[in-house]
Amino acid sequence: METKVLTTLEEIKIYSDPYRLQILNIFHKLNRPATVKEVSDEMGEVPAKVHYHVKKLEKIGLVYLVSTKEINGIVAKYYLPFTGTIEIKRQDAHNEPSATELMRSETYKLLSELYEQNKERFFNQVKNSNRAFASMVNNTLYMTDEEARDFFQEVTKMCEQYKDKKKGDQYRSYEFFATNIRNDLE
Repeated sequence: METKVLTTLEEIKIYSDPYRLQILNIFHKLNRPATVKEVSDEMGEVPAKVHYHVKKLEKIGLVYLVSTKEINGIVAKYYLPFTGTIEIKRQDAHNEPSATELMRSETYKLLSELYEQNKERFFNQVKNSNRAFASMVNNTLYMTDEEARDFFQEVTKMCEQYKDKKKGDQYRSYEFFATNIRNDLE
């Protein structure tokens, strides 16, 4: 499985933007190469606005161009989202306290947005479905740092087998959200 490492404040700001996270969610939801127009239609937005943000995501490798097709003299560009693991490593902020705080702030904003989106989908499913299927787990695990890294990689690898299936009669879409943090406050 591929890993995308975001190391600069600019990359983390691009990724942590709530609007861009929505765009990435639409690309994942479509589960096929899609144009900016298709994504903007799904969002009910103006294509030019979505295009601006897709270009930012493309710049850091979170979406990539897979094909083009000429339709009535217009070149349609088809993009796919990055589907691997995204890691944040603060390489440009080691010696500067203000840069470290900015990185921390952007990382916090990103995690908060991801959590809020997932929480909203969870509650909508429970509230709006006669056949609600939503489950949750919250455990404290005791591991070495190496075991924790291995555990997260294992969970991520397990998820891979379910990503390429197509939604339809047999398969349903499930959201999976997980964090793995060392609790140094104990």
